[in-house]
Amino acid sequence: MVLEGVRHLIECHCTLPQYRNANPPVYHKFVVFSVLDEDAIQKKLVQCNNCGIIHKVVDLCKTEIAHGMEEGQSLRSIEDIKIGIPDKMVTFLTQQNADISTWEYVEFILDNKQEKEVILKKEQKDDLTQLKILHIKEDGTFKVKNETRQDEWSVS
Repeated sequence: MVLEGVRHLIECHCTLPQYRNANPPVYHKFVVFSVLDEDAIQKKLVQCNNCGIIHKVVDLCKTEIAHGMEEGQSLRSIEDIKIGIPDKMVTFLTQQNADISTWEYVEFILDNKQEKEVILKKEQKDDLTQLKILHIKEDGTFKVKNETRQDEWSVS
């Protein structure tokens, strides 16, 4: 059985202040981490980083509101994840102000002794994309890489 970790975007029904008067409404989206088990997603609960509502992740990019769970005190936090990660990685991810999905993905990679790359930052300007990438090796060592990609399209 091969488990695969994936970060994906989900949509809440809340809006950020700058989009409150948009028509049609622009709903808030945020990144979550999920585990794929033979192409089926392991269901989990996540909390919107804007309004705090709890979502049940049912598929890639799909959630349902978890009615009756308003506080999310039983959900894992970054502080919970830090306990099982090497100090050097904790320091680095804290300095990068990594979100919970990044922490969960890094934990998954380390626990499963995989060699993976995790995109930490992404900036786009015209037809260039600058990436800051965390490369984690199977033995848990890591390094940071920067990569510039030439996009085939440009923003007008």
